Parts: sequence; structure tokens; C-alpha cells
Amino acid sequence: MILFKFLKVLFLLLMTLQLGACSFMLPKVRSESSPFKSFEEAKSAIEALVPMKSDVKSLAAIGIDPLQQPNTVILTQTDVVRRFVPSALLKREDLDPGVLACLEARDACRGWEITGARVLRARTGSLFLDFTNFSRHTQTTGWRFNALILLVNDTVVYRSWGGQPSLNEFEVNTNPLGPLQEMGPSIITNQ
Repeated sequence: MILFKFLKVLFLLLMTLQLGACSFMLPKVRSESSPFKSFEEAKSAIEALVPMKSDVKSLAAIGIDPLQQPNTVILTQTDVVRRFVPSALLKREDLDPGVLACLEARDACRGWEITGARVLRARTGSLFLDFTNFSRHTQTTGWRFNALILLVNDTVVYRSWGGQPSLNEFEVNTNPLGPLQEMGPSIITNQ
């Protein structure tokens, strides 16, 4: 009987250690919202546009089409005015000539605001600690990109880009009470 209890405890201990090494069984989430494969590819596509020369056809040739590309906002002339209207700190002569051309074109002015990302969120660490909610480690990697293109009568007059070329975040959530951690607030509020 004592031998059986010892073997049972030994088996449970070995299973716990085995589960602790099975981080490949933890969930992963991949988010892709860009036709571009990398930040550098997106940046190169925007930088390839030549203000006052590139047109909508050249945009389509490099894969930029707001009707086909997800996460693209089509801006009206009013949206462009709100974004670039001179303030006390920024005078009209400080604006880029392309922005001025767009503002002066009135209804012929429009913009495309492009947002793209490729992000992977992966839980790492011990499957046992994660499953029992004692400790969860999440690593986020990837990139985020945004660009603004202004057009007048289907000709690019202004383009700019920005974003995060490299994401690398590591989050650790620790619950000393494990699965009981979430139970405490619900007991208090359900009475």
C-alpha cells in the first residue's frame, strides 16, 4: 500500500515536470493586417512614390489600393484640413508643398491612411504554471506600419510613413493563488 502511494506521488511529480516542459502546447495568436511581408517592404513601397509624378496606377502596381487593401482609411478633403490646418505653432509656409497643393485643390484632394501590422503573441514558459494560472508569460513580436498618401486628381502630392519596425514585448502575469486568484472578487461581489 505504501509502495502504491509512493508510485502514485512519483507519477504525479513526473507528469507535473513533464507538463512544465511542454511550452509548445501553449496558445499562440498571429495577427496579419498588411499585404507587405515586412516593415522594410512597406517602407520601400511608400518611399518609391514620387510626389507630383506617381499616380493611382503606380500605386496599384505596388499593391496599394484602398478598395483591395485592408485597414486603409479614405480621407476626404475635410479630414485632410483637420489634420494639417495651421495652428499657432505651425504656419502655412511650414507645411509641405504637397500638403498645400492638396489643401488648395479643395474637393480634388483626398488621402489614404494605411495601417498594417504583423504581430505574433506567444505564451511561453511552463504549461503547468500557465494552465493552473500561477504564472503566464506572453511574448509579443512583429512590426506595425502606418502611412499617409495625399492625392490631387489621382496624382500623389505627398507621402509619409512611420510605425514600429520591431516589436518585442515580454509580459509576465503572476498569481500567487493560482486558479483561486480570480475566485476572491467573485465571492465578494456575488453576495
